[in-house]
Amino acid sequence: GGQPRNVQPFSDEDASIETMSHCSGFSDPASFTEDGPEVDEEATQEDLEYKLKGFIDLTLDKSAKTRQAALESLKSAFSSKILYEFVMERRMTLTDSIERCIKKGKSDEQCAAAGLACLLCVQMGSGIESEEIFKTLGPVLKKIVCDGTASIQARQACATCLGICCFIVTDDITELYSTMECLENIFTKAYQRDRDTNGVSSTHNTVLHISALLAWTLLLTICPMNEVKKKIETHLHKLPSLLSCDDLNMRIAAGETLALLFELARETDADFFYEDMELLTEKLRALATDGNKHRAKVDKRKQRSVFRDVLRAVEERDFPTEMVKFGPERMYIDCWVKKQTYDTFKEILGSGMQYHLQSNDFLRNVFELGPPVMLDAATLKTMKISRFERHLYNSAAFKARTKARSKCRDKRADVGEFF
Repeated sequence: GGQPRNVQPFSDEDASIETMSHCSGFSDPASFTEDGPEVDEEATQEDLEYKLKGFIDLTLDKSAKTRQAALESLKSAFSSKILYEFVMERRMTLTDSIERCIKKGKSDEQCAAAGLACLLCVQMGSGIESEEIFKTLGPVLKKIVCDGTASIQARQACATCLGICCFIVTDDITELYSTMECLENIFTKAYQRDRDTNGVSSTHNTVLHISALLAWTLLLTICPMNEVKKKIETHLHKLPSLLSCDDLNMRIAAGETLALLFELARETDADFFYEDMELLTEKLRALATDGNKHRAKVDKRKQRSVFRDVLRAVEERDFPTEMVKFGPERMYIDCWVKKQTYDTFKEILGSGMQYHLQSNDFLRNVFELGPPVMLDAATLKTMKISRFERHLYNSAAFKARTKARSKCRDKRADVGEFF
């Protein structure tokens, strides 16, 4: 390839244009700063769009390093801002660039392009234009997912992208079933994969199986009930085998999928009965109280926390409600379907999730939040606190946290010597 160009990445300064700090400014009233000088929003928006046009051009550069840097910068911009009109005008150009990078790029470039495809669909939402994008990219993504010669990381990114884009875009039930079948063909290999012919545990493809399973589970949440019943009958007796996997993330993915399947099964049939309930609850309880010394403490804590919730879901039909704050709004996650959907979009939007929950019409529709809440200048001003007040609050919180932690710490340093 040619010489790599000097790409200036999309920066935090760019992200803050027009919207204040997207990562924290809308997430907590305390993070609003004092009034600053007037900003020419039109000029800053033009400056941002000029930069983004440059990044789009650089996705066609001869240098793979330059193309990847441009893709990452576009991902950063799309995750942190709403750019619907800008994207709408350039959707076909962006689609062509993504398709070319996935087809011809190496592993890292393919991953970046797949991530950008997800964010492009999140920006566009559901509609005819998005369907056109998916018609172009869907077959390319499926081909990479099923290509045994492609890198595992690229296949993993394409599996996630395939699930998310299909979830956002498709109204065609045939396309939904076709995509789910493609993902099923990947993760069902994990059912028989626990031991290879030599009796040695095989973990090479585990990350791919996890991504395919989670993407499939996301699509299951939008299936008609008669199809949900068929999938439950097929997989509910096989999924528990994945709870014995050596990989923590696979155990967690399988556990959360089981909880979601039980939730859907009981919605479709109030008298739903699972024959191997006793054996399954024993497995879940063992994972919820796992004390194996060969596992890292962090992994054990994470596993126990997840499987306590999964056990409650399976045994008691209970879900620990979580609250998500964004700006002046609150959203309650009160079921496994909602949790699966929230976790998926949070994974691709990162710190931009709260901003998109406030402003993205598609996401607000998914979570039934209604139209975006418009805050006038007076309301925003009442939400601001001074930097000094914020400093005092943070100091007090830090001291309280330090005291609480010190009570729990080992006091061996205070033990006196014996003479």
